[in-house]
Amino acid sequence: MTPAAPPAEQHHSLLTPDGVALAYRLTRRGTPRPAVVLLHGMASNMTRWSEFVANTRLGEDWDVLRLDLRGHAESISHGRIGMDVWCADLAAILDAEAIPDAILVGHCMGANLALHFADRHPARVRTLVLIEPMYREALTGTLARSARFRPLISLAVPALRLMARLGLYRRKLPPIDLAKLDQEAREHIAAEKAGFPSQRYASPLEDLRHFPLVAYVQDMLAVTGPLPPPESIRAPVLVLLSQGSDFASPTLTARLLESLPAGRIEQLDAEHWIPTEQPDVMRTLIEQWCDQHRRQDSDQQI
Repeated sequence: MTPAAPPAEQHHSLLTPDGVALAYRLTRRGTPRPAVVLLHGMASNMTRWSEFVANTRLGEDWDVLRLDLRGHAESISHGRIGMDVWCADLAAILDAEAIPDAILVGHCMGANLALHFADRHPARVRTLVLIEPMYREALTGTLARSARFRPLISLAVPALRLMARLGLYRRKLPPIDLAKLDQEAREHIAAEKAGFPSQRYASPLEDLRHFPLVAYVQDMLAVTGPLPPPESIRAPVLVLLSQGSDFASPTLTARLLESLPAGRIEQLDAEHWIPTEQPDVMRTLIEQWCDQHRRQDSDQQI
């Protein structure tokens, strides 16, 4: 018998009580199944996961959900955002889709959000996959400097929100397709025989061409904020770290994560953008991790 084709991804929107439309896409066949939720990073959007969704086999056995966090892309908002808001939004989406718990997969700021959600809603998290989590103690370069100036940066947020309420913000922002950007980066590396074009991926000016300033500043505060202590996370955790140190020290990050009660750490040959630089290896590791925990669930039900 020929296996059934994976179900098509469907676009959804959830209106929050304060009037923000949260955009997300869901791959589901029939009734709800165990779910994998994909969380993007700072100044990013759900297209960070377009290539993964197009190539993964997870949709055969899992519901796969990816979303634009509030303040990003199709979930546009010029109001307050941050870990507490995103955790509440994620819980609301899971409720709306009848998902009692999920495997959370997060990149960069999305990994930090996964940790916060697991700390606040432990019963709703099966396992975590953290791709480049950003511990404040391990930050380097621009993010380390931003962390030192968090109190000053936070002072700008009320003024930016007030300006937005008064209508003083850009009405049209060109969208960015991160899957397309990733492909262009790989073509550049192949053609020029050069290293990874970090300047395109790590430029605030480039980010702000596509992203509201009020959201960007709040993203910066979120990614440089404190994280729950590793020992408070009870869910099994797969951590994927790059060998690069432009944003965070991989050695110190791994050391901080050693106290995870059920953790496994893999280090990949990448600068920081593992979904861009090592998409196939990343996908395989995530699929194997999900397979492993699905088998464990089946064994426990016997």
